[in-house]
Amino acid sequence: MALHFERSEFDARRDRLMIELAEKKLDAVLLFAQESMYWLTGYDTFGFCFFQCLVVKADGSMVLLTRSADLRQARHTSIIDNIVLWTDRDGANPAIDLRNLLNDLDLLGARIGVEYDTHGLTAYNGRRLDEQLQTFGQIADASGIVSRLRLFKSPAEIAKAEKAANLADDALDAALPLIKQGGDEALILAAMQGAVFAGGGDYPANEFIIGSGVDALLCRYKAGRRKLTKNDQLTLEWAGVFHHYHAPMMRTVLTGKASKRHQELFDAARAALLAVEKAMTPGNTFGDVFDAHARTLEAHNLTKHRLNACGYSVGARFTPSWMDMPMFYQGNPEPIAPNMTLFAHMIIMDSETETAMTLGRTYLTTESQPKPLSRHDLDLIVR
Repeated sequence: MALHFERSEFDARRDRLMIELAEKKLDAVLLFAQESMYWLTGYDTFGFCFFQCLVVKADGSMVLLTRSADLRQARHTSIIDNIVLWTDRDGANPAIDLRNLLNDLDLLGARIGVEYDTHGLTAYNGRRLDEQLQTFGQIADASGIVSRLRLFKSPAEIAKAEKAANLADDALDAALPLIKQGGDEALILAAMQGAVFAGGGDYPANEFIIGSGVDALLCRYKAGRRKLTKNDQLTLEWAGVFHHYHAPMMRTVLTGKASKRHQELFDAARAALLAVEKAMTPGNTFGDVFDAHARTLEAHNLTKHRLNACGYSVGARFTPSWMDMPMFYQGNPEPIAPNMTLFAHMIIMDSETETAMTLGRTYLTTESQPKPLSRHDLDLIVR
């Protein structure tokens, strides 16, 4: 099997989940998030674009319901022994197959948790699932159970995150020589992604963000490339990825020389990121971290140019996004605790002057101050 962790690691994760099921008085949980399945069993696929479900009973036994295309995938990449297939056919309703499987597992009338909040369960399939389960048992929303367990990283997971961070640094190193007047965004992007692959890394859960000129103010990937001009701005958001564990970084790199406005925005972004670092300690919450960011940018008269979140947890994620929960936003009560991997980004977009500035990196939380996982400093980069 192509497992990326020792069997004892998976056993410990299963035991943690069993404790949660017992505390919530659940007889079983239906997992639809691919990252939940990967974390619990190693199962690695993009087949979650179709209906599939990992049934985990309170006793720790597991059964995967999936399609024939993923049978060998599950056997080769996971510790799952019991795999049941639903058949592709006209008018197929795999929710019926799942209900029949639950009946075979003696779960009729049981209290069953469902992982609803995931791209692995579309609204269409969720409705079909509810139709089949409404008279089958007691159904509870169990969306946050595994995602919260994944928030706290084991030593083996931290090692994956550190490797991913090294690959993120390698990607920036590969990009910098190409960022200059006449530099082609296509070649920059190819160099960054190529560095991750060359280092043994994986595809990211979402596209790298690259945009120059006015496009530097965008926070999402878009199609289309351009070449850099003499005095230009290039916003990059990318991640090193290793065994699906992500370590994102973010920078706005300038060509030529920094304008006065660029320098003002950079000074504010750097001050805000340093304030966030001080707040990213046990005893504070995710909301406190956001407040540190917001206060700093307010002091620089940039409130209307900032976003309403400044980062999030990261780990093993699948398409369409490497963003994980919880996020740094106002009032989030989730406590900061050791052994979290968290991405903090300062994003300032001044549409009035069409000036962009970003700064971000991934941290490992500790008993005190967080540890930056990047070897790069926080200086403004002008090429």
